[in-house]
Amino acid sequence: MRPGFFSGMDGTMRLRLATWNVNSVRLRAEQAARFVREQAPDVLCLQEIKCRDGEFPVQAFVEAGLPHLKISGQKGWHGVAIASRLPIEEAPPLDLCRERHARAVSARVAGVELHNLYVPAGGDAPDRAANPKFDHKLDFLERLTAEMARRDPLAPLAIVGDLNVAPGEHDVWNHRFMSKVVSHTPQEVAAMEALRASLKFLDLTREATPDPQKLFSWWSYRALDFRKSGRGLRLDHIWVTPGLKDAAFRLGSAASRIHDDVRAWERPSDHAPVSADLVF
Repeated sequence: MRPGFFSGMDGTMRLRLATWNVNSVRLRAEQAARFVREQAPDVLCLQEIKCRDGEFPVQAFVEAGLPHLKISGQKGWHGVAIASRLPIEEAPPLDLCRERHARAVSARVAGVELHNLYVPAGGDAPDRAANPKFDHKLDFLERLTAEMARRDPLAPLAIVGDLNVAPGEHDVWNHRFMSKVVSHTPQEVAAMEALRASLKFLDLTREATPDPQKLFSWWSYRALDFRKSGRGLRLDHIWVTPGLKDAAFRLGSAASRIHDDVRAWERPSDHAPVSADLVF
């Protein structure tokens, strides 16, 4: 049996999903391979790959054991990809980005409909009228919410990726301060709650580690020691529909974590990977 996707004594099988804003896949292909060796994800969803489709380091992922690829690239910026040990089937694409950026890619793996997303950051000013980037971000989330609201909550569906919003007060280093900063403003938090409610999504990382424990998946490069500074945000998420609740809690509790050790590797991304296990 392949590592990371196993059959238990009772006939169950585990599917390990992981998401990572890699901040240039060509720069961090070796780090991605190391993460795959150490954590054995069956599916690795990447954001901000920063390359066109033909420039993606395919061979590095084949050698790492993730030969099945779905890539939506873009020159210089954005870009998302799904790399899988298991065969990838087509899934309905999502039309979310009015600027036509490469920010969404969809696939079906082991019966799970998977949407890998890179939500726009939103610029500096939390004002839709004055800041087109912020308006774009909220428009993206609103389109996603409308699309999800048309789906069946009992269908096996997951949305993962850099959603660029820290939804809870314990997902930021300072709730009062960050409520005025793009990524945790009341408008964005409300948009995320509307998205969560659209299909009654389960936030698996928070299910595994409930409030009030602080959880972060992003730290600024400005901090020489990200752990010492402690000024992080939880921007990266794995959400599943109630249709996957049994699989997510098969072992009694959600198995999801942020791999903050990866943020300490040499020349890291500013984001850490997040993983979650589904057991069928």
